[in-house]
Amino acid sequence: MKKGESAKIYDLAVIGAGIAGLSGAMYAGRLGLKTVCFGASHGSEMPLGGVITTTKQIENYPGFESINGGELAGNMKKQAETYKAELKEEMVESVEKTKEGFAVKTDKGRYSSRTVLFATGTKWRKLDIPGGKEFENRGVAYCALCDGPFFKNKQVAIIGGSDVAVKDALLLAEHAKKVYIIYRGEKIRGENANLERIAKNKKIEIINNTNVKEITGNKTVTSVVLDRKFNGKDKLQVDGVFAAIGNVPLSKLAKEIGARLNDAGEIMTNPKTGETSINGVFAAGDVSDSRFKQAITSAAEGCIAAHSAFEYLKK
Repeated sequence: MKKGESAKIYDLAVIGAGIAGLSGAMYAGRLGLKTVCFGASHGSEMPLGGVITTTKQIENYPGFESINGGELAGNMKKQAETYKAELKEEMVESVEKTKEGFAVKTDKGRYSSRTVLFATGTKWRKLDIPGGKEFENRGVAYCALCDGPFFKNKQVAIIGGSDVAVKDALLLAEHAKKVYIIYRGEKIRGENANLERIAKNKKIEIINNTNVKEITGNKTVTSVVLDRKFNGKDKLQVDGVFAAIGNVPLSKLAKEIGARLNDAGEIMTNPKTGETSINGVFAAGDVSDSRFKQAITSAAEGCIAAHSAFEYLKK
């Protein structure tokens, strides 16, 4: 046995501990599988609990009229541990095929497992404009819940027009004195309830049909340059810029062992089972090619994949 290698052989190794991963670990444990769940993978920016921990208010998860994302993830973590799933806050660096199944190498050790479930999620798509990288953590941010309090009584801009951008605007309006949503399209998209809240909030203003060309500043962000004039000027004074321009699937580890990806970089799966193109390898949640990406669907996909792993091991 190699130094740092666990002598135990697990039935299922879950890579990623967001909603999909924790649900899969819980269900696998309930089915009697020896399960280990790793809280992060190479390229991940999320803590244990995943991206849901950056959401302040969830109102569309069954059983809860309203719940904090961190609280929901915490509840799932406890439930997974109740069914004897081992949760490890270790960074997975590689997954390799072996005679027994698979070897999972982390920053702290090496583990053997008969099957693998990729629930690695996504990371924020970064701003590819002048100033985007230079001012990161100096006014450019990606997590409204994490960094919103730093912009109390200041002016901020959100780049994007999805429901995520709408939710971020509502959250930032609790701290900032002014929030601009800058979107390249004609109309922002979002759930009706959130759009109604936006319309009623006097702090929030929408700038449609506009792109941000550059982020400028000195030590920190001071303004953004627009590709068309707003209120007679092509420069908008802001103290912070939040990007809500989508996510990139964290599928690198799956690709390295030969799992088939689609053009978007998502792991291709059988929608009925969560199986990938490799025997014994499953995927669930935002990293997979599922069409509808929500917490509730990620939880379901994690459970389906865990049950499929159980069925696979019985054969």
